[in-house]
Amino acid sequence: MREFTVPPVEAAPQVGGLADALFDRAVAEPDRIVLGRRGPGPGGEWRDVTAARFRDEVLGLAKGLLAEGVRFGDRVAIMARTRYEWTLFDFALWAVGAQPVPVYPTSSAEQVFWMLYDSEVTACVVEHEDHAMTIGSVIDRLPRLQRLWQLDAGAVAELTAAGADIDEEVVHRHRRAVTPETVATVIYTSGTTGRPKGCVITHSNLMFETDMLLGRWEPVFRSRAGDQASTLLFLPLAHVFGRMVEVAAVRGGVKLGHQPVMAAAELLPDLAAFRPSFVLAVPYVFEKVFHAARRKAESEGRAGPFDKAVEVAVGYAEALEHKAFGTGPGPSAALRVQHQFFEKTVYGKVRAALGGRLRYAMSGGSAMDRRQGLFFAGAGITVFEGYGLTESSAAATANPPERARYGTVGQPVPGTTVHIAEDGEVWLHGGQVFSGYLNDPEATAAVLNDGWLATGDLGSLDDDGYLTITGRKKEILVTSGGKSVAPTGLEERVRSHPLIAQCIVVGNDRPYVAALVTVDQEAVEHWLAMQGRAPLAPAELVRDPALETEIRRGVVAANTLVSQAESIRTFRILAHPFSEEHGLLTPSLKLKRKAIERAYAAEVEALYG
Repeated sequence: MREFTVPPVEAAPQVGGLADALFDRAVAEPDRIVLGRRGPGPGGEWRDVTAARFRDEVLGLAKGLLAEGVRFGDRVAIMARTRYEWTLFDFALWAVGAQPVPVYPTSSAEQVFWMLYDSEVTACVVEHEDHAMTIGSVIDRLPRLQRLWQLDAGAVAELTAAGADIDEEVVHRHRRAVTPETVATVIYTSGTTGRPKGCVITHSNLMFETDMLLGRWEPVFRSRAGDQASTLLFLPLAHVFGRMVEVAAVRGGVKLGHQPVMAAAELLPDLAAFRPSFVLAVPYVFEKVFHAARRKAESEGRAGPFDKAVEVAVGYAEALEHKAFGTGPGPSAALRVQHQFFEKTVYGKVRAALGGRLRYAMSGGSAMDRRQGLFFAGAGITVFEGYGLTESSAAATANPPERARYGTVGQPVPGTTVHIAEDGEVWLHGGQVFSGYLNDPEATAAVLNDGWLATGDLGSLDDDGYLTITGRKKEILVTSGGKSVAPTGLEERVRSHPLIAQCIVVGNDRPYVAALVTVDQEAVEHWLAMQGRAPLAPAELVRDPALETEIRRGVVAANTLVSQAESIRTFRILAHPFSEEHGLLTPSLKLKRKAIERAYAAEVEALYG
């Protein structure tokens, strides 16, 4: 199949902007809980925020922004982790027609300089003093930057006080001037290759995107009687995925909480306290939850029963999948009995670790292993895998609620068309497709053609319109023998081994394909302990024969997916993971291939020695 369209579930927005939904809800349901806000300090209690309270806070902050000189169309950078105040600033800026420019809090001074210079920001909000110092180091090259506010130094209170004498009607006049075509935000791409580009996203783009998701995935976002739908946002708000979640929650009346740290030690306690009904995450989060549960079971001497529970969950979910597509009768009586047994002993505990109320999740950012998706579905948490880009305001496809096909990224979001070009490139058309790159007409013309977005990704559509992503056009390797290899699928399969953290496949202009691998330190420490062995230093680990044997199992399993000419012939274990701080990962954890190959040039050469 070359093209597939899903019709819209409702008309695209014709008037207004993103802030209107907040003000409308505060009038219609002033006492509805729309956000949860955690108190200060570790383990601070969660407090409810009503629609009326949030409206008043947004209004107060918007008045302060006007008092401090922020005007309609101005761009204001936000450099912070995911926290309540980010959402507060977003909606205050949208209420006055300004344009937030998100900046990853881990960005270097030069990255910050480029984004602020290119977008001509006039003001900036930072989280703490370190961020302020980063801005300060480049401020002499940013002549348009006039104001800097620091969240941890009382920025919200300061601005609210500054705007106390401004009439509320001034804010409303600005808000009523916003139209769907007004620019809402400029979001910079992660920059896996070259300098980040600013994606110009309109109010219409985000309203269309979120309204289609809210309509089609109603079971996820809908509140049950006496049990409001809620989500804990731990994705970076500097990333389009996190931003879409924020907007969808406010437009859908979903209770929204913020968690700034994605590490399990910080995240799991907040999941238990906030108890979301659904989450939106990247596959990495689900992998960590699964592997942590597996290690706990092994430590307690229950690895065998846990593995059996996994097999039953996968089989149960697969049987339901076949039934949904009319290719099977569903789970057998025996499988249902086994599933019920493990519901009490395993699956319920997995859900309890995630807060106990979680029934749905959406996954994006990178490919999720089919087997892992089936396990979570069998354990009572349906994970809808999707696909999108910054340029498509997040999701362009996602698995539908009633017929998820695990291992694919689903069908087009309503109102969207997916087309596969002759060379296998995925093209997208829909109301969420951005209007272009800021100050870069040449780059815009390279990806936008008559409303069609050329994604740079390669993929295929099955007969039911489900999309499978097979790689990136720019990342295809060609061996010296002329064999083309898409590395992404191989890398994801290698990474599915519990001891492996990262994998990069190399082989361009080389006689065969090889790989560099990093290990999950926590998983390796557990593995050594289960063998009765003492912890090893990183330099010792990379030479450990038993570890090499384990890693080889993961590589061999991945090689079963491809032909011999495409298979990984050899690999090397690295002592340290690829990190963002060393310039080897983007802020959204994507590999910077050229940078990694430069940094590990000697190791790559040794693979072919």
